[in-house]
Amino acid sequence: MLICLSSILISGCASSEQTKSESEQTESTKSASSGQEQTKENAQEENDEQQEAEEKQAEEQQEPQYKVSEVSSIVPIDDANSQVALLTFDDAPDKHALEIAESLKEADAPAIFFVNGHFLTTDEEKETLKKIHDMGFAIGNHTYSHANLNDLTEEEAKEEIIKVNKQVEEIIGEKPEFFRAPFGENTDYSRQLAEDEGMTVMNWTYGYDWESQYQDSDALADIMVNTELLGNGANLLMHDREWTAAAVPDIVTGLRDKGYELVDPVTIERPS
Repeated sequence: MLICLSSILISGCASSEQTKSESEQTESTKSASSGQEQTKENAQEENDEQQEAEEKQAEEQQEPQYKVSEVSSIVPIDDANSQVALLTFDDAPDKHALEIAESLKEADAPAIFFVNGHFLTTDEEKETLKKIHDMGFAIGNHTYSHANLNDLTEEEAKEEIIKVNKQVEEIIGEKPEFFRAPFGENTDYSRQLAEDEGMTVMNWTYGYDWESQYQDSDALADIMVNTELLGNGANLLMHDREWTAAAVPDIVTGLRDKGYELVDPVTIERPS
């Protein structure tokens, strides 16, 4: 009898200890689980805050710092640096656009490449444009055939502009952000159409590489950097040409040596 009672008591104590141990283990597990959940929540909050900060920074970076004036110079908005110059290259991608882009990329110099649709008909030309865009350069619309828009009907002008937008979008996944009319000859219709398409319209403030005396890289680099037309907000016009490609490194260096910052096209105001 006594032996039985002792066995029962021992068994009960053991059961009680086991229950207590299991209870403590359960509480410990709950506590650990709660701690893990809290850690996850804290990590999620930190991620959310970081993402929010990055989005805010991205929004601030997207705020335009410059706009294009009526004479196509680049003017600061608010307190942006005024001693700037914009590099632009027309008639791309013909034969030397990729070489130009590679030189600019090496120099960390931003630019706009204005393309003609008739240079985007072969797979090689399309691949060249994609490479230029993938290097981070802005793409502009320079019409399909480089026709003078004053000589065209509105329907013909529309075809010249919209066709290039479609070509570019098919190749790089987005439409051109800028528009430059051939010969700088905009019409009221072409200007409005370009703006309706979300493109900033611009001409240029100076350029020389089509003139015979500057179809030499040294002569071209010298005039582009030392012309009296160089000033704050200068909008430099160049073309997809062999001598221009050779002059690009010296032009970039010369402008910077004179204290000019090269404008990133992403900071230029777009039509609202």
